[in-house]
Order: sequence, then C-alpha cells, then structure tokens
Amino acid sequence: MIFRQLMDLQSSTYTYLLGDKHSRQAVLVDTVFEQAGRDAALLAELGLTLKYTVDTHVHADHVTGAWLHRARSGSQVVVAKASGASGADVYVQQGDMIAFGERHLSVRATPGHTNGCVTYVLDDQSRAFTGDALLIRGAGRTDFQEGDAATLYRSVHGQLFTLPDDCELYPAHDYRGLTVTSVAEEKRFNTRLGGELSESDFVGYMNNLNLPHPKQIDAAVPANLLCGEPANGEVPPDSPDWAPLRRTFAGIWEIDPRWLEEHLSEVQVLDVREPDEFHGPLGRIPGAKLIPLGKLPDETDNLSAERPIVTVCRAGGRSAQATVILDKAGFSRHANLPGGMLRWRALGLRTEAGEA
Repeated sequence: MIFRQLMDLQSSTYTYLLGDKHSRQAVLVDTVFEQAGRDAALLAELGLTLKYTVDTHVHADHVTGAWLHRARSGSQVVVAKASGASGADVYVQQGDMIAFGERHLSVRATPGHTNGCVTYVLDDQSRAFTGDALLIRGAGRTDFQEGDAATLYRSVHGQLFTLPDDCELYPAHDYRGLTVTSVAEEKRFNTRLGGELSESDFVGYMNNLNLPHPKQIDAAVPANLLCGEPANGEVPPDSPDWAPLRRTFAGIWEIDPRWLEEHLSEVQVLDVREPDEFHGPLGRIPGAKLIPLGKLPDETDNLSAERPIVTVCRAGGRSAQATVILDKAGFSRHANLPGGMLRWRALGLRTEAGEA
C-alpha cells in the first residue's frame, strides 16, 4: 500500500493519502481546502486516481478540501451520517467500509469530540485514523459542537483501545510536531485517558481545560457542514490564469515548453545558468535574459513585474530554485521550465546560438 502523511502548517492538520498499488485507487483522509493543489500534485506524481475524500468529523479549525477535490477530479465525498453535514456522496456509520482497489477502511463511531466523529481503520488493523477523538498523548476538546467528555472516554476505550496494541494511530492534528503513536503507547502513557484513569477522572480533566474557541470556528463549521463548498459555489482556478501551468508536489509551478515557444513575446525568459553555459553549445531561448542563480537575489530589480517570468537552466533544477527566490522578492507570476534547455533542444524548439 502507498501511504503518505501530509501537513497544513496553518492549522496543524494532518492529511493522509492511502493508495492501492494494484488498482492505483486512492483515498484522502481529512483534506484541507487550501492544500487541494498540493494533494492533487502528489496524486498525479504517484499515478493515483482519487476515489474518495473522507473526513473524520466536522472540523472547526479549517475548511475541508472534500468539495473542491470532487469538483476538480470527480472523487466522492464521505462523511459520517451523524455529522449533520449535507452535500456528501456517501454517509457512513459504525461497521461500514470504504473500499479502494483491494484495500478498504472500516468505520468505527467515536463520538465525544463531536457527535459525528468516526475513526477509519485500515483493513489489516495496522493503522487507524482517529481525527480529534484521540490525539497523541491527548484527546479532542469536548466543550463545543455537542462535545461530551464521558461519551469520548467510552469511545476511546471501547473502539480504539480494543484495537491491537501495535496498531498505529494517526490523529487529525498535532501542535508539537509529533506524527504517530500506537494503541499500546496511548493505553499506557496518555495523560488524559491512559493508565488507571477512570471516566470520572477524564470528565473532571476535560471540564476544566478552559480553552479559547478555535479562531476559524465561525467560518469553518458552516463551510464543513456543506462539505467545504464555498458560499458562492464557484470552483477556484487550480492554476494561475496567465498560462496553463502544472503544480509539482514540491510547490513549483511548471510550464509546457511548446506553449512557451508560442508565447515568448508575452513573458520574460530568465536564464539562470552561468555565462559560459548561456553562450555554450545548448544555446538559449530567443530573448532570454541572463542572471546567474547566485546573483539573482541581488538583481531582481532588473526584472519587470508587468510580465510573467519563466525561469530556465540546463536541466530544470537551478531554475526551480530561482522561482523560490522570485517568490521571496515579491514576484507572484512565474513558472519553471521543466527539463531546461536539454528538453527544449530535444523537442526541437527555437534556439539562439549554441550547436546542434
């Protein structure tokens, strides 16, 4: 199975990608609206087709990317039947299964943080995705969205602590950089739920946390009750509008070389090779401006903000780094030429100077 753990730094949210190697079908757990492009890029690079997005609960600290993924790729939206959310394709409850290729996730109802909290358990019980019901050495809050501490205690002990001790547990959030735990660890070391702590101990603990409400709750909850659909119902563009670009998982926008050749007059071509390469055998793209990568941070003033910038080098590595420098310098419209001059020449596109 293909497995990746991703993070949204703004909300400290983990998104999980699970893919079946044979069918290439995939599931995303707890997506984030602003990270839909990142997730789609990873799916494309791994050759996976997104079948489902599943949310462990109605989140209060970020907007889910479920609706956006469906709008862009045709994936199906999965939420708990008890969540109260509308607009999903599949509503699940205790004992249901979400299949992707030869693998599946089984559903365990784990209310307490919210009424609609569920945990998704991988078919071989090697991994479980607990949302906010059980965190690493902690537990989700129970002071809003119909939260109930006693219910959460029973959910964790009855549904999660009954999994095999070596089952890895992956939460929806962690604010300290912790990534994974296990049933055995949490049964022993969880300061709220583990060891000999009783239900009354847990309820007393949770009722005295006195935490402020999540900053995004007023916007996130209404949106998530619609599976992440924006108020205007419009799908935001999945790439900048000045050219047909592709976003890599590394976060770099890339441009098609054939499109670039046809639109050279509309962009600035920034060549970040060294002068001997610029004048060397590979040649250069017509009209390209030379600023070696090492000098670029100090020479961005020589570039115009009026036209988009396409960066190029020998093979595409240095020019990708150049887009990062341009970002820091305040340029928002730019893209890398993947494969650099090597690919440009291999495609037989127009070149100045150089040798065949």
